[in-house]
Amino acid sequence: MKHYQSYIIMIWVACAVFFSACSDEYMEKMNTDPSKAATIDPNAQLTTAQLQTYGDLGMVEIYRNYLYAFNQHLMGCWNTTNYGGRHTVDNSEMSRIWTSFYPMAIKNITDAQHRTADDAKKVNINSVLRVYRVYLMSIITDIYGDVPYSEAGKGFIEGKYNPKYDKQEDIYNDFFLELTAAVANLDASKDPITGDVIFNGDVAKWKKLANSLRLRFAMRISNAAPQKAQEEFEKAIQADGGIFENADDDALIKYMDISFSFGQEAYSDYRGNALSQLLFGNDPANNPSYLCSTLFNQLNNTGDPRTFRMARFYYDGLMSSTSPANRVDLTDEMITKNIKFQPRDPGAYSWEPWPTGYDSDVLKELAKNNAAVNPSVARETEPKLANNFLKGSNPGVVMTSAEVKFLLAEAKLKGWNVGSASVNDLYKQGVRASMDFLTKSYGCPAVSDEDFNEFMQKNGIGYTNEQKKEAINTQAWILHFTNPAECWANVRRSGYPKLKSPEAYGFGQFLTGGAEIPVRLCYPVLESSYNKESYNEALSRMGGTDSWYTHVWWDKDITE
Repeated sequence: MKHYQSYIIMIWVACAVFFSACSDEYMEKMNTDPSKAATIDPNAQLTTAQLQTYGDLGMVEIYRNYLYAFNQHLMGCWNTTNYGGRHTVDNSEMSRIWTSFYPMAIKNITDAQHRTADDAKKVNINSVLRVYRVYLMSIITDIYGDVPYSEAGKGFIEGKYNPKYDKQEDIYNDFFLELTAAVANLDASKDPITGDVIFNGDVAKWKKLANSLRLRFAMRISNAAPQKAQEEFEKAIQADGGIFENADDDALIKYMDISFSFGQEAYSDYRGNALSQLLFGNDPANNPSYLCSTLFNQLNNTGDPRTFRMARFYYDGLMSSTSPANRVDLTDEMITKNIKFQPRDPGAYSWEPWPTGYDSDVLKELAKNNAAVNPSVARETEPKLANNFLKGSNPGVVMTSAEVKFLLAEAKLKGWNVGSASVNDLYKQGVRASMDFLTKSYGCPAVSDEDFNEFMQKNGIGYTNEQKKEAINTQAWILHFTNPAECWANVRRSGYPKLKSPEAYGFGQFLTGGAEIPVRLCYPVLESSYNKESYNEALSRMGGTDSWYTHVWWDKDITE
């Protein structure tokens, strides 16, 4: 990992010089440190953008606070329940993606792309920057809708300090053009890519990622522009370089197992997976990540082998504030004793209702030699996220081959020309790849062929097209647990799994922002002052109100 640490240092020391240059010669001399770099290597800018994706502690709060609740993957800890679980409108929390990506990742990539655009010796780094900019912009537009795109990050370059909000349809149309052009320009015989912490500069794999992203984006618009979607999907399959085929192709950001604390330095150090660290919590004994009943029951009730790979029942009375190493795992005891599991429903805090305890032999034994152990503590019956998912060295998920299998399965279901494999075969391949993904990327125990086959026999894809669509996208929802932005987008696009509002679980009186699950997040309030004209124009296309119940362009019911 040392090869990208130097790029991070370069960016911090060079950023002030590059982006804050003064036109006055005297002031320039007075404010220029001759020991610092005058320009930034575009590879370093790529490194920073990649690492920020899951390494920015302040930004990934939006996933824990809103998206994990909307997706009903997690529920119970204060942040998740208070914001997303109870539909609490908080502008500063909703704006985290916007106020983090635009001034750092998008600005860096746009600048690097601009400076390498006409340099024949830097065609590969330019192409990779284009692909990654599209990917980051897809996260932004899928969350907010119409957003600055064509003029985003061009304040320094072109003086575009008040960028226009492009229509989402136009943004998606340009995604396809950008990805196609990038694949055409990538050439393994040309400049090496030295700042890539996803594929280590492998040009062939960047082509596969670009084409696979085209599949994702084509499926995303399939309800809004079905003809365009089919055309782009089929072209992507046939494009030079191909698409993701197996786990070796997975686009995963490599992070380091660094010493992590929730001090100020944690907000500027992107080398560790901040989302994993955040799910561990700054006060883990009192604020762990509890699985939502929607996810836990889906896994447990279907006999999914991933159930107790993702969910464990821990006694946290001995755990330190910096490591989950001292957790006492009571899962096997609970299974043996047939203790009732009590996951948190959508809208519930971990204490609503206070879980019923049980007589734990494990805790009694520990209490004999450790006065700190309280065998009467009851929370162990609530499933918590397994320790495997709480490590700072966990990968940041961009896209996986498992997702591609599900996309191909749904495309085949639609009658698109995606090859000879059947819907059922592609579905099974996707489920198998999803299970294997937890083993390869998170160190979970491998699922045996026997357990996999038993699960598939009891959980077929269904008979009608709608049943098959539901099965495919429910499995995609499970897969995307570690990719919450993509999960939320696909749930909204596909309509599956069908998630019920917290109101249905008895928490309607707490839903101050509305009863239904929101379908977008609102723009930062300051946009109405700093970029008023563009902001108002975007609002006019939304009926004049910045509501989180206004559907983004691609989020349409196919029956409309």
